[in-house]
Amino acid sequence: MTRIDTSLPVQAGKERAPHAVVIGAGLGGLSAAMRLGAKGYRVTVLDRLDRTGGRGSSMMQNGHRFDLGPTIVTVPQVLRELWADCGRDFDADVDLRPVDPFYEIRWPDGSTFTACPDTDKMRAEVARLSPGDVAGYDKFLKDSEARYWFGFENLGRRSMHRFGDLIKVLPRFAMLRADRSVYAHAAKRFKDERLRMAFSFHPLFIGGDPFNVTSMYILVSHLEKQFGVHYAMGGVQAIADAMARVIEDQGGHVRLHTDVDEILLKDGAARGVRLSGGEILRADVVVSNADAGHTYDTLLRNHRKRRWSQRKLNRARWSMGLFVWYFGTRGTRGKWGDVGHHTILNSARYRGLVEDIFIKGKLADDMSLYVHRPSVVDSTVAPEGDDTFYVLSPVPHLGHDNPVDWATMAEPYRQKVQAVLEEQLLPGLGDHLSASEVFTPDTFRDRYLSPHGAGFSIEPRILQSAYFRPHNVSEEAKGLYLVGAGTHPGAGLPGVISSAEVLAQLVPDPVRA
Repeated sequence: MTRIDTSLPVQAGKERAPHAVVIGAGLGGLSAAMRLGAKGYRVTVLDRLDRTGGRGSSMMQNGHRFDLGPTIVTVPQVLRELWADCGRDFDADVDLRPVDPFYEIRWPDGSTFTACPDTDKMRAEVARLSPGDVAGYDKFLKDSEARYWFGFENLGRRSMHRFGDLIKVLPRFAMLRADRSVYAHAAKRFKDERLRMAFSFHPLFIGGDPFNVTSMYILVSHLEKQFGVHYAMGGVQAIADAMARVIEDQGGHVRLHTDVDEILLKDGAARGVRLSGGEILRADVVVSNADAGHTYDTLLRNHRKRRWSQRKLNRARWSMGLFVWYFGTRGTRGKWGDVGHHTILNSARYRGLVEDIFIKGKLADDMSLYVHRPSVVDSTVAPEGDDTFYVLSPVPHLGHDNPVDWATMAEPYRQKVQAVLEEQLLPGLGDHLSASEVFTPDTFRDRYLSPHGAGFSIEPRILQSAYFRPHNVSEEAKGLYLVGAGTHPGAGLPGVISSAEVLAQLVPDPVRA
């Protein structure tokens, strides 16, 4: 027997307000809930996990707090504007601190490149590796800024669900050579192969192949230079928790350990959700922060799709998978003094390794690693005197032919990762380990319901971006909206926060009964 929930606490004055249900308490879903609450909706957020934040949540083990997903904040004004639109002050709720340097890149030949906010220092870094590339760096910065204003501030902060919107911007796309890949654009500006890597790898942070993703994504270099890279004390989890507090102060409700089984339609419109236990929640508006593939293939499985059919989803290109090793070390706070907040360790291969991951679906013997050491700035992540790390290795998703059997490969691969770390970055690591947890693409599939265990949903290639990406307003049902990494404008913290900004432009103001 189904049961309709009538027990949700409602803020005085919102008893008769239209009800909005948000599926998923990731950063996109929480942002959407805040914006709908500010509009006057009575909002209920549902999430199957035990913490808010989705892929940006955290876990504890032996006194170590592991940030499971994003580790940095870029474009912090999107968060400040979100808070301001809700009548709140972001900086009063979250302690956000600039990171300088942003990260250090290391190559097998011993050379390094340190990215920082100071343009003159960046020029000096470029000159140290390749004096002839300084002029190219200056041109690259101008290229990046132009794409920021068009790609982020223009396209990224408004809906792109109408074909006419695409037609209007095609000339600008052509002028900016959006058909060229990020790597190809970097190769036009830099002769040194190391610098080509240093200024083209950023799409990997949002699940894209630098050799195939549109060059619009070089805008990240402008983001870093203009707005800096920041760390939230308490991790991104602290941002998610602050969002939940705003929602509750607005009269909304966040329900954890709550799994949504299906979006319910009536007369072609979303009218609520059914939970896995059979409970039905009625709604005037439904917002899905679940992966777009899961939304259309599973949550709308009993309804014929006009655009996002199973066949179309099967033809989509998905972002790579992620192997993430979270580990703690005992008595190492003063050890490894040359290892900062963020370090990138490169394989001797760049193009070949990326091709193995994205095209061949092959788990290579070599690897490139992203290492996060938050304990250098945040003492709350580990017991006193100890360190907390996570190391991320891009790997193939599970949708390739002959996918990796992670049930048998997870520990051997972790050991390979540890060996690389001990050789190149953290000598003696094995003697200090005090906590360990591994996430593989299997984890992303099962924990986050991510199709193929992809780390960042649909890959942001040019024909899977803007109009071609799942829209924020669904064409499959009235009253159904989508936010998060798999929708427009895309993955990454600024992208998912902006998806809720677009949503607020599309959802009508509530009409009270």
